[in-house]
Amino acid sequence: MLFPVLVKKAFSRNLQYRSSHAINTVASAMFGLIYVSIWKGIGEPAGMNGYSLQNVIHYVAFNQAVLWITLFITNGLGIERSVRSGHIALDLMRPVHLFYQLMGREWGQIGYQLIYKTVPIYFIYIWTIGLPVPTDAATWIFTLTSLASASYMNICINYLIGVTALWTTESNWLYWVHFSVSSVLSGFLVPIEWLPDWLSRISAWTPYPYMQHVPSKIYLGLAPPSTMCGGFLWCALLTALCLAATAFVRRKVEVQGG
Repeated sequence: MLFPVLVKKAFSRNLQYRSSHAINTVASAMFGLIYVSIWKGIGEPAGMNGYSLQNVIHYVAFNQAVLWITLFITNGLGIERSVRSGHIALDLMRPVHLFYQLMGREWGQIGYQLIYKTVPIYFIYIWTIGLPVPTDAATWIFTLTSLASASYMNICINYLIGVTALWTTESNWLYWVHFSVSSVLSGFLVPIEWLPDWLSRISAWTPYPYMQHVPSKIYLGLAPPSTMCGGFLWCALLTALCLAATAFVRRKVEVQGG
């Protein structure tokens, strides 16, 4: 029962800031509409690799809507802050695995952002740009499954970023490196097929395509559900890395505060 409690507590904590978060939601929706307007201004160029202009507009809009649950994860899952305050020692003493503890808390955060940010932005795009809504239940199931794996991969990556704070006084830069790289290699703004060949090959060897590109293509019916299988392999690998990192952390804890 511990993990449902952690999820509920994290969700409830965010409810205190609904009004201020609404500003972020409106701003995010506006950014998406700006991206769409840019593509409409460009028009339909040649060589779009099977995409129509309408596909691209819907692709960009859907990516912007789900950004809050796939990429905007708590920086390092808050571990750096915990290290600076010294609370990390208490976290490690609790009779619950550190990774599971922080993951449960983050799922509460993601659930909040799904309801109060992703869903409102999604409906705004349905209303303003005619974002298509799948009528096939299977499409919804596969899309939600791929989005859940995308969220989990980002939780794992941010956990690995966070634990580096045990050995350095500044790990915040790793989060921004991850954010910047994912903005390109995940196909957030443009489909991965449009990247230079060398860059798209690099992207294929990373988990990033499964965070934005694959869920969006499955949602729009541009890719079969089997394309998300690689994401499950990355989930397993990242889980193993997180568990190994936690075992290593327990043998050597260094804090800068507390």
